[in-house]
Amino acid sequence: MATERLQKILARAGYGSRRACESFIEEGRVTVDGKPAHLGDSADPETQRIVVDGQTLRYKPPTYTYIMLNKPQGVLSTAQDPHGRRTVLDLVRVQERVYPVGRLDYESEGLILLTDDGDLAQQLTHPSYEHPRVYRALVSGEPPAETLDRWRRGIVLDGRPARFDKVEVESQMRGETWLRITVHEGRNHLVRRVAAALGHPVERLIRVEMGPLKLGDLPSGRWRRLTVSEVKIITEKRVGASGVRSQRRARTGTGRDSSRPAGQRGYSRDSYPTRTEPSPARKKRQP
Repeated sequence: MATERLQKILARAGYGSRRACESFIEEGRVTVDGKPAHLGDSADPETQRIVVDGQTLRYKPPTYTYIMLNKPQGVLSTAQDPHGRRTVLDLVRVQERVYPVGRLDYESEGLILLTDDGDLAQQLTHPSYEHPRVYRALVSGEPPAETLDRWRRGIVLDGRPARFDKVEVESQMRGETWLRITVHEGRNHLVRRVAAALGHPVERLIRVEMGPLKLGDLPSGRWRRLTVSEVKIITEKRVGASGVRSQRRARTGTGRDSSRPAGQRGYSRDSYPTRTEPSPARKKRQP
């Protein structure tokens, strides 16, 4: 793993707050590979020997939680709402303190990741990592080829260009069009604003991919924990982007069965059942 500040490593290992661990270092109670540590030093707890008061630190890789939710319309992609509206945490009730990564607006649907892994959250949402987001959009009208070309080239919003990687027609019917849109930018309401500016307002918007994660056939309003293979994929993506080796374990499983050891009762580690959380009944148009 990457080197970290010593006080952070000690705090995570249970030696107290970071301030208290800084005091240990200042008092000469910490050594790294046999040499006295100094405040501001960094170390790799996986490969270096860290000793506190004569006792070798036993490194335990941090354990994180990764949950995929298919957010329905009418749910906020925030942890809480002062007005009492439903949030994604009302749909995903787990003991771990997770929070949503990559917001969707109130009326949009689709893939939301919830996690307690701050590094991954940064890696998936920061524009410098250039993770694509794929949406299915039902728009009003039937955009002609020249409009789709202009959409792909991008238009100016807020004084700077808004560009899209792909804009493809999936189907057209009765004056409506399903588009599949790929974009790297994360500006608020970007797809909706560009579609409206080009004369084809969005009637329904579903995020189906975020970085290496795919929504698949997860029903609206339901959630599941990422499989072992999915966690491995996002870990490898993180390694590829940062050039840093990362060995992190993840809690896997789904819904109320999350305490069940992987592989029991006929479930493989990559095929868990999902938990159902009912969403408001309403008619939805499908392509």
